[in-house]
Amino acid sequence: MTKAPLPTTDLQAAAELESLSQTIAHHNRLYHTDDAPEISDADYDALVRRNAALEAAFPHLVRADSPSRRVGAAPAGHLAKVAHARPMMSLDNAFADDEVAEFVARVRRYLKLAEDVPVTLTAEPKIDGLSCSLRYERGHLVQALTRGDGTTGEDVTANVRTIADIPATFHGDAPDIFEVRGEVYMAKADFAALNARLLAEADSPEKARQFANPRNAAAGSLRQKDAAVTATRPLRFLAHGWGEVSAMPADTQGGVVAAIRAWGFPVADDFARCEGVDDALARYRMIEAKRADLPFDIDGVVYKVDRLDWQQRLGQVARAPRWALAHKFPAERAQTTLNAIDIQVGRTGKLTPVARLEPVTVGGVVVTNATLHNADEVGRLGVHPGDRVVLQRAGDVIPQIVENLSRDDARAPWPFPTHCPECGSAAERAPGEVDWRCSGGLVCPAQRVERLRHFVSRHALDIDGMGITTIEAFFRDGLIQTPADIFRLTEDVLLGRERWAEVSARNLIAAIDARRAPPLDRFLFALGIRHVGEVTARDLARRWTSWAALTDMIARALSERDSIPPALAESDDKHLARVAKALAAVVDTKQVGPEVALALVDFFAEPHNRQAVQDLLTQVTPADIVWQTRTSDVSGKTLVFTGTLETLSRDEAKAQAEALGARVSGSVSAKTDLVIAGPGAGSKLKKASDLGIKVIDEAEWNALVAATG
Repeated sequence: MTKAPLPTTDLQAAAELESLSQTIAHHNRLYHTDDAPEISDADYDALVRRNAALEAAFPHLVRADSPSRRVGAAPAGHLAKVAHARPMMSLDNAFADDEVAEFVARVRRYLKLAEDVPVTLTAEPKIDGLSCSLRYERGHLVQALTRGDGTTGEDVTANVRTIADIPATFHGDAPDIFEVRGEVYMAKADFAALNARLLAEADSPEKARQFANPRNAAAGSLRQKDAAVTATRPLRFLAHGWGEVSAMPADTQGGVVAAIRAWGFPVADDFARCEGVDDALARYRMIEAKRADLPFDIDGVVYKVDRLDWQQRLGQVARAPRWALAHKFPAERAQTTLNAIDIQVGRTGKLTPVARLEPVTVGGVVVTNATLHNADEVGRLGVHPGDRVVLQRAGDVIPQIVENLSRDDARAPWPFPTHCPECGSAAERAPGEVDWRCSGGLVCPAQRVERLRHFVSRHALDIDGMGITTIEAFFRDGLIQTPADIFRLTEDVLLGRERWAEVSARNLIAAIDARRAPPLDRFLFALGIRHVGEVTARDLARRWTSWAALTDMIARALSERDSIPPALAESDDKHLARVAKALAAVVDTKQVGPEVALALVDFFAEPHNRQAVQDLLTQVTPADIVWQTRTSDVSGKTLVFTGTLETLSRDEAKAQAEALGARVSGSVSAKTDLVIAGPGAGSKLKKASDLGIKVIDEAEWNALVAATG
């Protein structure tokens, strides 16, 4: 597939970054929390890579809620939530040999290694399962957690105890604390047998519960309420790493994995140490060649720096370690017929074209749908109903269309609708954006239901019992049309409905009443304002602390917007960018740039939005926010590194400072709090001396880090 060119303006880039943030978060939730992915691994990876390319080209537009700073999705459902002792990170991906070579080169640069110093890696198959952390104390299994969002997972201890591959106790001596991490999976043959059994047990084929693929089957089986159900499912486990430990059994990745194997845990047969890039790539090709014959699904090979002291120095970025890389396999492909193109309307009014396909098996999974993303993608592919298309799949349910075999350049493009299929309102596309959106707002049924679903979702008001099925039923029957209507529900109204008993009605009303004073950040996020994600809402709440202060600021921003006359000589995009920049100054919130400020003000400029919010405020009162900040010797301070660092690379030193809560600047000014100077420091050191800024050397910095760490 040809890569789309990067945007040429900040406005375009910010709009696409916002769209990518929402889209990737949506698919993270479906994959990690709901076990119901809508797109293929390759399609997801393409979104992540596009986001990374945009952030590299426009570093000043990196969002606080960027996908590059997230891991997985928040755990949800019936299982208890438990914080990980050490975060469960994600992995950066590579898709070509030269990216693997660059990974090793980055390791060399970061560690300041000479070219003749070998970088030994380990390589192992990247199994397509559900990540799980097993905590052992004095050799006994005491807790098992799913990855969740990387910080908090779900407690599946009782379920894990039913998996034969996972020992209840270590074989031989073990550290006081050792967390074994790996993948819970279902073998291909076991998956086929499970689906056959479920089909045989069903009253009819139409009522049979069938899993789409082995990963979904493993995830659904592990996260059962009843461990007895999990015990009937053929789950397996493969170890590949560790979390919190009280004592390391070796000083290399290979040595620790060997110890884990000796303690009784299954480890990949193809795990191996590789001396450099060529050896690692040869191992990749060997594993790829036997991929189809392996008893479980894999989607690539994972490389890790073997030396643990180097891993410690390399550390991590926001969501992934610098010392590991997943080298993905090419996606699998198949041909089929495009039967129809439907338009789906999302919560923000986005019109998304969806391809309805003649059922086809790709990589062992039958697929019938694929997203076409937007009107530009439909035009690029030149697809029409009836065309033969090539699908690509890399392990999930719904693939992407990568080629149109029936393309005829002489025919007119497929007509993208000019009106919303749900409410008939005009569809519009803002300057600099690729997506068409329904202009119907709250009058559009599709948006109303999605806005209500978002309002009660886990990271918004988190109203227990208000799932999508309940929201749709209440909306369909006229009980709720706006968020305020939720708080007007009564037990008497619910008791008059089918399947609502006294206890369930009382519990729902209690859950609603418990959210009548939501924290300001959750309330703001729940409103569903474009570009205002969970992190941005938190930034705004932290800056303004109360609803009164926030609305005063919005009033000033509205006045500022109205005072800016349109410049006839400017293009629409330039005028909009000028307005957005002025509004960002009024919003005056760290990490909130012009695009977000414009969306925030536009939301409150719309009369029906203001009316809906005012109606909601008759039912709820947002609670003021009191934030606590971390304190340490350098947290909150601005640091400058200058001169030559002899034991650290500049990147490593910066990462250490940021990990301690400091901000690293490239220049010395009156706002600088501390300068770390090495040999050869010149004008910056002199300026620091002139300004009376404290200066320390590299040894003192290392001592400070060690004392704080």
